[in-house]
Amino acid sequence: MLGFIVRRLLLSLLTIFAVSVISFAIIQLPPGDYVSTYVAQLLTSGEVIDETEAANLRAQFGLDAPFPVQYYKWVSQAIRGNFGTSMEYQRPVGDVIGDRLALTAALAFVSIIFTWCLAIPIGVYSAAKQYSVGDYVFTFIGFLGLAVPNFLLALVLLYFGFVYLDANIGGLFSPEMVDKPYSIAKIWDLLTHLWLPSLILAVAGTAQLIRVLRANMLDELRKPYVVTARAKGLSEWRVITKYPLRVAMNPLMSTVGYLLPLLVSGSIIVSIVMSLPTVGPMLLRSLLAQDMFLAGTIIMLIGIMTVIGTFFSDLLLAWIDPRIRVENS
Repeated sequence: MLGFIVRRLLLSLLTIFAVSVISFAIIQLPPGDYVSTYVAQLLTSGEVIDETEAANLRAQFGLDAPFPVQYYKWVSQAIRGNFGTSMEYQRPVGDVIGDRLALTAALAFVSIIFTWCLAIPIGVYSAAKQYSVGDYVFTFIGFLGLAVPNFLLALVLLYFGFVYLDANIGGLFSPEMVDKPYSIAKIWDLLTHLWLPSLILAVAGTAQLIRVLRANMLDELRKPYVVTARAKGLSEWRVITKYPLRVAMNPLMSTVGYLLPLLVSGSIIVSIVMSLPTVGPMLLRSLLAQDMFLAGTIIMLIGIMTVIGTFFSDLLLAWIDPRIRVENS
């Protein structure tokens, strides 16, 4: 088991290095750079910058250097926790995304809790009570959750909240709490606003996991060892939870690797619709402005989340299914 963990850890570090190269290269794929975007914005407002000033700006931001040099400077600073300076905000990237990253992590964590707490019992019930009224109801809700985009659900809830409840349910804080320092009152205000966007983000993931768990449970419940367990007089609850559920959880554990970054990247439109102060809208804005240090850092962090999620997914799979440890020994 220790060798399995060490191999997975080394592969994770190698993957993070590859992610850092790709994330830094992605932001440079569109033609032009931040200075080109900045000059174009000034031209729309009637201001003009000559080529000399533009060249000085590129030299100031290090955009005149070749790609390997830019990457080396960025990654050598990133290892020490310095991700560079945001060109648009003129502040260190860590300061720009600090609070937003913490709020994004809180939103993703609560969304995952909602997803698993809803998907597992519903999936088990639908499989154990196949073709029952409850199974049909949950199947309909599951397909509905897969079909309805998260941002559309957010718009509908915002409309009902504003029209029928006379309340603005957007954002993560009350207006009077936005600029206040963190305290017990502000954290409680965050918790009272956090559940709704978390539930919206969890809808699609919950619907998908319900279908996966139901299908796997139905396959396991028809196998001979389950029939034998029933013949021995075990209760139906024990028959289901003893082995079929544990085996059926394997595909669900494998989704941990992409569930967290999917929630973060998939929340961009929802965050814009609901005015959530997360990294999603900031990533979109930095990509449009070609702020390569800010955008590259956010993309790299999403990639690192994927790697970390995959690493824990491998550990959970090895813990649940001993065959994985044997095959990798």
